[in-house]
Amino acid sequence: MIEQSVWQISHLDLTLRMVLAAVLGGLIGLEREWSNHAAGFRTHILVCIGSASIMLLSIYGFSEFAAEPNVRMDPARLAAQVISGIGFLGAGAIIRNGSSISGLTTAASVWVVAAIGLSVGAGFYYASVLATFLVLVSLFLLNKWEKHLLRHRRNQEIAIKIFDKPGSLGRIATKFGEQGIQIKNVVMQSVNDLSDGDTGAGGTMELRFTLRTANADKLLRAIDDILALPDVIGLESGSLPTVRMSALSGGKSAAGKG
Repeated sequence: MIEQSVWQISHLDLTLRMVLAAVLGGLIGLEREWSNHAAGFRTHILVCIGSASIMLLSIYGFSEFAAEPNVRMDPARLAAQVISGIGFLGAGAIIRNGSSISGLTTAASVWVVAAIGLSVGAGFYYASVLATFLVLVSLFLLNKWEKHLLRHRRNQEIAIKIFDKPGSLGRIATKFGEQGIQIKNVVMQSVNDLSDGDTGAGGTMELRFTLRTANADKLLRAIDDILALPDVIGLESGSLPTVRMSALSGGKSAAGKG
């Protein structure tokens, strides 16, 4: 016979679990915030605290009914709903940009933080701290190792908007070649959306390059050289900060997006 005290928790222990959930969730969220991802510091703290609260509620929130006849306590009943329901929040962090998908790691970190919060709420301290440590190792160290290991295998996708003039494509391709960047594929599409009609000889065109390079610095240098070309209107990249250029005013201006 399980004693009724099993379903009781002191205010001190409850406070400890809630604070620990905030700390562990915040540590993971801090890495996501530092990397400028959608779900950051506060989001991870809220998810972890919320999960811990639901776990505490599931275990101790109905303690007054524990001694009632024909009542069976199931501490996992609310926790199961958290695991299945947290997916909608993670899905909001997933972004599709052309053929590339970003945000999967952040979505996974939100899901893991929910599990950590449930563990803290259940008093499973060692597993909570160990899971947090392994997640931080994965996000910090394994992320760098993965980039180093796959640096020769990953393609970069860049869209460049240009005035459709003879030789424009060749000049851009030359800039990539000067930096030793391999062009895997080029897709050309006509675009005519400039408001004043000053598009040069043949309107505007969007070039979508699939590139392969092991050196991000060389890619950035090539982009700088390309943006300096008179025929280039704008440039966008799914893996690098987006740069938009305006050639309609007297000079060119750039703005970055994380």
